Parts: sequence; C-alpha cells; structure tokens
Amino acid sequence: MLSALDKLKSRYPNAHVWSFGDSAEMADELAQLVISGDKKASCGSLAAWQQGDETVSPGDYHIVLDGNENPACVIRTTSLKLIRFNEVTAQDAAAEGEGDKSLQYWRKEHQEFFTREGTFSEEMELIFETFVLVESVLRD
Repeated sequence: MLSALDKLKSRYPNAHVWSFGDSAEMADELAQLVISGDKKASCGSLAAWQQGDETVSPGDYHIVLDGNENPACVIRTTSLKLIRFNEVTAQDAAAEGEGDKSLQYWRKEHQEFFTREGTFSEEMELIFETFVLVESVLRD
C-alpha cells in the first residue's frame, strides 16, 4: 500500500519535498499557516539556495512536510524575486503570514533564523518566493 507521500509523489512527479523552518515545531506552525491561507510567501538566504541541490522555478510544485515528516500540503511557486533583507517591505512580511504579520515581527524572527543559519546580515540577499496552496493533506 502506498504511503500518503508516495501517492503525492505520483500525482506531482517532479515536486520538491521539504519542510519549513529549522525545527519540527516551526515546520508544523508554518505548514498550518499555509493551510489556513495566512502564509502565501516564504524566503531563504541566497547562500542557502546556492548550496541546495535543486533549482526552483515558478510553476514548480512542492510537497510540504510537517514536523513529523508527513505531508501537510502541496503548494505551487508563483514567483521568485531577489531582495536584500533590509529591503523587505511590510507587504512582503504580511504575505509570509507569521506572527502579527508586521514588518517588525518579520525582521526580528527572520534575523534570529538567519543568525542560527549563520548567514545573517542586514545586506544579505534573499530569495523571496510566493506560492498558492494546491491542496491540503488531511490525515486520519
């Protein structure tokens, strides 16, 4: 019998498979924000993207995993832009859907995240991705 992940991989054969954040708790929280419709964007350091094995392009599908590495939802990239940390706008921050959706909250939380990653700088380049929810994966 196929697992939920295997079924999704067969429906979206070239989908990227990953989870948000750097902890199981963050993966759960951010996946839930996508499912609820609050989170429509994400970003990562350009340095981390360049070290990755996969290239992401608009139109790509992603199977987003929860903190237990089970599929939570499927999203599709709608746009990518290169932007510096200190140039992220209030609109960009709100699209990420985290906390109170303010730029102040976004800067604080992302500075902490990128500091843990070892890449933080006010001038650092980010890949800012927007996406749409394709489907939510309901578990029994």
